[in-house]
Amino acid sequence: MKLYNSLTRTKDEFQTHVPGKVSMYTCGPTVYHFAHIGNLRSYIMEDVLEKYLAYSGYDVTRTMNITDVGHLTSDGDTGDDKMIKSAQREHKSVMEIARFYTDAFFSDCEKLNIKKPEYVVPATDCIADFINMVAKLLEEGYAYEAGGNVYFDTSKLENYYVFNKHDADDLEEGVREGVGVDSNKKTKTDFVLWFTKSKFEDQELKWDSPWGYGYPGWHIECSAISVKTLGEYLDIHCGGIDNAFPHHTNEIAQSEAYLGHSWCKHWFHVLHLNTANGKMSKSSGKALTLSLLEENGYDPLVYRFFCLQSHYRKNLVFSWEGLDNAVIAYNKLVAKIASLNPVGEADENDFNAVKAGFVSAMDNDLNTSLAITAVYDALKAKVSDATKIALIKDYEKVLSLGLINAVEKYRENLKKQAEAEAASVSDEDRPIVELVNKRTEAKKAKNFALADSIRDQLKDMGIVVEDTPQGPKWKRI
Repeated sequence: MKLYNSLTRTKDEFQTHVPGKVSMYTCGPTVYHFAHIGNLRSYIMEDVLEKYLAYSGYDVTRTMNITDVGHLTSDGDTGDDKMIKSAQREHKSVMEIARFYTDAFFSDCEKLNIKKPEYVVPATDCIADFINMVAKLLEEGYAYEAGGNVYFDTSKLENYYVFNKHDADDLEEGVREGVGVDSNKKTKTDFVLWFTKSKFEDQELKWDSPWGYGYPGWHIECSAISVKTLGEYLDIHCGGIDNAFPHHTNEIAQSEAYLGHSWCKHWFHVLHLNTANGKMSKSSGKALTLSLLEENGYDPLVYRFFCLQSHYRKNLVFSWEGLDNAVIAYNKLVAKIASLNPVGEADENDFNAVKAGFVSAMDNDLNTSLAITAVYDALKAKVSDATKIALIKDYEKVLSLGLINAVEKYRENLKKQAEAEAASVSDEDRPIVELVNKRTEAKKAKNFALADSIRDQLKDMGIVVEDTPQGPKWKRI
C-alpha cells in the first residue's frame, strides 16, 4: 500500500513501527459550532483510511481529540477565542457549548457511517498532561517564559518548516494572517504553550500551573493526547490540509523536542471542500451543515458517496447540482444491485480475481474514485450474482455507503408499490398483471426462454411490456 506522505512530499510505502499494528491520530473538531460539510469530508476520508487499513489486516488503534479549550483565532492571542465567542452568542457556559456540539458532531458521524475512534479525548480532561509536557520542554531548553506566558522556542530547531519551503521572512507575525506583533516572542515563529496573560480576561476555563493561573495553547493538546493514548511512536497523523501549517508543524516541533526522537512516520492531509465562492467556514454564519442537506431532502450517505467520487488530495467543489448528480448515480447503483438474484454461493476464484481491482485502487494512495469504479466493474463482471453481492458486501467494509440497507429499502418500496397497484387492478386487467409479474420473476431467475414466451403471449393479447428502472410497465397496443 502506498500513501502520499505530506512530510516527504512523495507517495511512500506505508510502514508501521510495530509490524501489523497501526497507531493513528486524528485532529478532532473544535466544538463551538456544528461541523460544516467541508470538515466532514476530512473525517469521511480518514474513516475510509482507517477501515482500509483494518481491511488490509492491520490492528488499528485510533485517537481523536476534542478541542474544548485553547483554540484561538491566532497564536498571538489575537482575534476571538472560538469557544468563548460561541458561549456568549448562545448564552451558555463554555462546557455546555462543548457538550452540545460534541454530541452534534458524533451524531453527524453516525449518519455518515464514520466509525468512532477507540479514544476520544477532550482537551479539558488532560490539563495535567499538558502541564507536564510544557514543564519538560522548559527543562530541556526548548521553551521559555515571557510576559506571563510560556512559548516554544523555534530557534532551537534545525528545520522548523517541515511541510513546506517557507523562509522566516515569508511569514506574518505569529504565523497567521492578520496577527499583530507579540513582543514577548524571541522569534516570530515561536508559539504559545501556556497562557497566563491573555486579552481574554473573561476566559471561563483556567487552571493552576507552575507559571500561574491560565490555560493551554491549542497546539500542545494534540501532542500530549497522542503520547498519552498511543505512546511515543505514532504511525499516521491525519487532518485537513489547513492544519498542516502551523498546527501540525508545531506538533512535530514540540513532540520531538519532548520525546527526544522522531515521532510520526506518516502525515495524511485531506484537501479542501470549496463552494463556487471559495473555502467554507463555520464562523461566516453561512455554513453548509449535514442538517441543512437533510432539510433539503438529501441522504447523508449520498454526501459520503459524493466525497468518495473524488480523490482526497484534490480540492472538491460542492454544488447542489453536483449533489443531485450523486443522488441519481447512487439510486441507479442501488437499483442495479437490487436487480441481482444471488442464488447459491459465491465463487472464490471469481471473487478474488474481481476484488483485485478494488485492492489495486485503494493501495494506490487510497483512490476512492477508482474504488467506486471497481464497484461498477464488479456488477458488470461475468460472474454469478451471488459473487457480485459478496463483492459489494466486501467493499462496503471500507466504503460504508449503506448500499445493502438501501437495497433492502428499495425492494421493500417496490413490494409496497406492487401491492398497492395489485389492490387497484381491475378484474379485467388482473390476468395481464399476473403474467407481467410472472415474466419479471422468470427474468430474475435468468429463465429467459420463459420470459420471452410470456412476452409473446402478452403481445398476442394486445399488450406490450416495457422494462424501466422502476420496474416493468405495460400498455395496450
